[in-house]
Amino acid sequence: MKTLDVITIGRSSVDLYGAQIGGRLEDMGSFQKYIGGSPTNMAAGTARLGLKSGLITRVGDEHMGRFIREELAREGVDTQGVVTDPVRLTALVILGIRDEQQFPLIFYRENCADMALCEEDIAEDYIASTRAVIATGTHLSHARTEAAVIKALKLARKHGAQTALDIDYRPNLWGLAGHGDGESRFIESAGVTAKLQAHLHYFDLIVGTEEEFHIAGGSTNTIEALRAVRAVSKATLVCKRGAAGAAAFEGAIPDTLDQGQTGPGFPIEVFNVLGAGDGFMSGLTKGWLDGESWPNALKYANACGAFAVSRHGCTPAYPSLEELQFFLERGVKTPALRKDADLEQIHWSTNRRKTWPQVRAFAFDHRLQLEEVAGSTPEKMAAFKELCLDAVLQVSQGEPGYGLLCDNRLGKSALHRAAGQGLWIGRPVEWPASRPLTLEPELGPDFGGLSEWALENTVKVLCFCHPDDQPQMQAEQEATITRLFHACRRNRLEMLLEVIPSKVGPVDDLTTAKLISRFYDIGIYPDWWKLEPMQSREAWAATCEAITSRDAHTQGIVILGLGQSEAELSASFRLAAEFPLVKGFAVGRTIFAQPYADWIAGRIDDASTTATMAEGFRRLCGIWDAARKGAQP
Repeated sequence: MKTLDVITIGRSSVDLYGAQIGGRLEDMGSFQKYIGGSPTNMAAGTARLGLKSGLITRVGDEHMGRFIREELAREGVDTQGVVTDPVRLTALVILGIRDEQQFPLIFYRENCADMALCEEDIAEDYIASTRAVIATGTHLSHARTEAAVIKALKLARKHGAQTALDIDYRPNLWGLAGHGDGESRFIESAGVTAKLQAHLHYFDLIVGTEEEFHIAGGSTNTIEALRAVRAVSKATLVCKRGAAGAAAFEGAIPDTLDQGQTGPGFPIEVFNVLGAGDGFMSGLTKGWLDGESWPNALKYANACGAFAVSRHGCTPAYPSLEELQFFLERGVKTPALRKDADLEQIHWSTNRRKTWPQVRAFAFDHRLQLEEVAGSTPEKMAAFKELCLDAVLQVSQGEPGYGLLCDNRLGKSALHRAAGQGLWIGRPVEWPASRPLTLEPELGPDFGGLSEWALENTVKVLCFCHPDDQPQMQAEQEATITRLFHACRRNRLEMLLEVIPSKVGPVDDLTTAKLISRFYDIGIYPDWWKLEPMQSREAWAATCEAITSRDAHTQGIVILGLGQSEAELSASFRLAAEFPLVKGFAVGRTIFAQPYADWIAGRIDDASTTATMAEGFRRLCGIWDAARKGAQP
C-alpha cells in the first residue's frame, strides 16, 4: 500500500529574502527567513494542495537544519528521508526583488549538506511507499548526488512509481557562473546537455522553461530542443512559457508550442518570479497524480505559479487547496493577488504555522491586578510569573493543548523561557483597563515593536466595547484595532481579540454576536476570540454563527475567567463545551489570586506557590476536559 503520493529529491536550503523591494542586495536592511530549494519548495507546495508528500535531502546539524525540519513538519511533509549531516552546514540563499526583471540572489552552497546526499540515503522501503518520485536537475551535477538520484529512480520504477524531472537549470550550480551571477538562468554547455540526456529516459514527466529545454535538448531553438529530448525520452514534456502559460506534449513534437495541450493562464501582476516554477510544479503534480487531463493539470499549475509570482518568498506564497479552489471558481479580482483582501485572508487562515484543537491556558498576563497588591514590586512580580510558568510546565509535561498568557513588561523572563516548549503563548498589548483602547508603550507609535516579537507569540488585545458605544468611542477603538490587525499580519503574528461588553453596558443573547459582526464588517479577522462566559445556549449559538459565517477557518474561541470561582467556571465550561468552536479557556485570577497574596506576604515559599497553582490549573483542565467529553454525542 502506498502511504505517500510523492517524494521529491534534492536541494534544501534556508532562503533569506530581502524585505525591502526595489533596492540592491547591497542595500537590504532586513530579511525574511523561509525554507527553500526546489525539491523542498515542491514538497511543501504539494502538501498544501492535499498530497501526502515526502522529501529526501540533507540538512546540517544546527539551527537552520532544525528550522527546515520543523517548517516541513508544520507543512505536513514527511521527513523520514531528511538526513542530518554531522559535518556540513545547511545551504543558504540570499535573495532580493529589484524590479519585475531583476531578482539578484547568492547561493551559499560550498560543500553544503544537501550536496552530500548519497546512495546510502536512499531507502528502498521509503521509495516503495510512494506513488511518484520527483528529481531536480541540480543533483545530477555531481557524481555522488547523481548516484543517489539514479538509485531512487530505479527503485521507483521497480515499485511501480511514476517519475518526474524538473530540469531546474541553474548555471551557477553546475559551476558555469560565478558567485555573483546566481540570477543567471541559461548558459550553453555541451557537458550539461550530455549529462541530462543520459538520464532523461528514466522519467515519465519532464518539466522546464524554454531555456531549460534548450539545455536539455542542446539547441536554443525550442522546437528543436524539445525534439532532441523526445528522441531520448518517451516522457510527457511540459514547457513553461511565462505569461503565455504552458504546453504539454505527450507524443511527437509539433511545429509550434501553440499546438501542444494548454491550460488557461491568469492575467496577474509580476512581483517576484523566484520560486514560481516550484509553485507551478506543485500544481502540476496535484493534477498529474489526481489523473486530471493535461489542460486541467496545467490550469492548476498556472494558478499556483500565479500565486508564486504575486507574493514575497517561495514556499510561503503557495496556495492551500481551499485557496486554489476559491481562486479558480472566482477568478482574478485584482492583478496584484497579494492585495486581494479576500484571497489573502484565505491564504493566511489556511496556511497557519499551527492549528490548535484545544487550548487550556493559564493567564498570568495581569499587570494592574498584581500591582495593586500591597508589597508588589516589578522584581517580585517578574519572579512570581516565573513560578506561574513553572506551574504550567508541571501540568503540561510536554503534551500539546496547553498554553499561557504572559506580558513582556513584568513577565519578560517567563515569556522568553516559555518559547520553544510547545505551548500556546498569548502576549497582551493593551494598556490595562484603558478605554478608549490604548496600547503598551513598547509597541511604539507605529506598532513597529511587533517586529521584535517571536513568531510563536499570539498578539492578545483586550477591548472594553459594546454595540451601543458612542460613535466617537467606537471609531477611536476600531481605528486602533484596525492598525494593530494589519501590523500583526505584516509581522506574521496571529491575533487574539478579547471583548468584554458586560463591563460597559447591559448584555443579552445577541450582544457579543453583534460586536463580532461589526469587527468583521470593518475587515478585522482575528485568529482567536477570547470571550466572557455566556449565560445561555442561545448566546453561544449566535456568537459561534457570527464567527463561522464570516471566517470558516478561525482558530477558535477561548473563555476568559473574570475571577470566577471553580464552581462558576465549571457551569460555564459545561455550557460552552457544547460548541466545537470553543477550544478551551484562558483563566488567571481563579488560579493565582490567593497564592499570590500568600506568596507576596511571605506565608508560603516558591515551591508551595508553584504546587498550589499547578494543582488549581490541573483541576480546571480536568473540569474542561470532562465538560468537553460530556458534550460529545
